Amino acid sequence: MDRLATIFKDVNDWTTLHVLIWMLIGAGLYFTIRMRFVQIRLFGRMIRQIFDSRTSDGEGISSFQAFAIGIASRVGTGNIAGVAIAIKLGGAGAVFWMWLVAFLGMASAFVEAVLAQLFKIRWPDGTFRGGPAFYISRGLKSPWAGAVFSVALLVVFGLVFNAVQANAISESFSESFGLDRTQVGVALAVLSGIVIFGGIRNIARVAEVVVPFMAVAYLGVALWVLVANVDKIPDVLVLIVRSAFGLDQ
Repeated sequence: MDRLATIFKDVNDWTTLHVLIWMLIGAGLYFTIRMRFVQIRLFGRMIRQIFDSRTSDGEGISSFQAFAIGIASRVGTGNIAGVAIAIKLGGAGAVFWMWLVAFLGMASAFVEAVLAQLFKIRWPDGTFRGGPAFYISRGLKSPWAGAVFSVALLVVFGLVFNAVQANAISESFSESFGLDRTQVGVALAVLSGIVIFGGIRNIARVAEVVVPFMAVAYLGVALWVLVANVDKIPDVLVLIVRSAFGLDQ
């Protein structure tokens, strides 16, 4: 098992360093230029449409509910623990490159969302199904690639991704409140099951209520940290830029 773990680690490290990061940056840069800096140009329209679309047509879900589901799937371990680990391993300069990749990634995310709308299909119950598997299959005319993506997604989100999130939550509760990690895990599974087995509309209704509270708490804590350390912000910004370009890492 140790040998297998080493092989997976080596493959993951090589793929991330030599393939994935350049693909992400390259695609983000291309889409940013091709879409004429859509992340800036349409920022105001994005805000207006989020809050002007609280109702659906009765068949699907509203734009705000779709937005809430998207936020719920993105903000989590990676945004909190992942950032802390990046700074621990890469120094303050890592923050600058995370800013850059996030900015370019907004254009990639916009293109992904548009493709999902263009190639979605209506389900018998009136809701819609879309996403990468559908625009890979229908847009690129590659059903086999869409099927491979679907299987990979089931493995990652069904086992790996959720396991990381659940582990982080249970460990946090255990360290902070002394609760048994197994009990916390079971409670998470039960609560998640109640939401998931209610279907997409139930997931949307829960996300519509929970995500705004999560977002306010997330931004509120970040703002509190900034206000509490406002005198250090100029020095921190200088350190981030100097470290990012090898001047003082």
